[in-house]
Amino acid sequence: MDANSNRNSPNSGTIPGSGASAISHAAASTHAAIDDAARKAQPAIDRVVEIAHEATDKVGSAGGQAANWLNERGEQIAVTQKKLLDGTCEYVSANPMKSIGMALVAGFLVSRIAR
Repeated sequence: MDANSNRNSPNSGTIPGSGASAISHAAASTHAAIDDAARKAQPAIDRVVEIAHEATDKVGSAGGQAANWLNERGEQIAVTQKKLLDGTCEYVSANPMKSIGMALVAGFLVSRIAR
């Protein structure tokens, strides 16, 4: 029975221990290949990271400039709105009847257009 059991075993016809040695050698070769690929890829990865940082800095700078521009325009619009409101109040105070007549005509025209 021992002769039959040797024929059916997965290692029959091989040198004992040689399978483990081949696997160990293959694993070592694979690790070396992975380490070599990682070492070769590192400069490209570093460059991509650098480009990403530069792009982020540019976007941040442009966003800050846009925010400043919008803030300045907002202030200018607020000043213009205040001047327009003050001018309108002064005109209505100085010419109340004329202002009421203009408001009636404007209301009539808007109602005709809205139909």
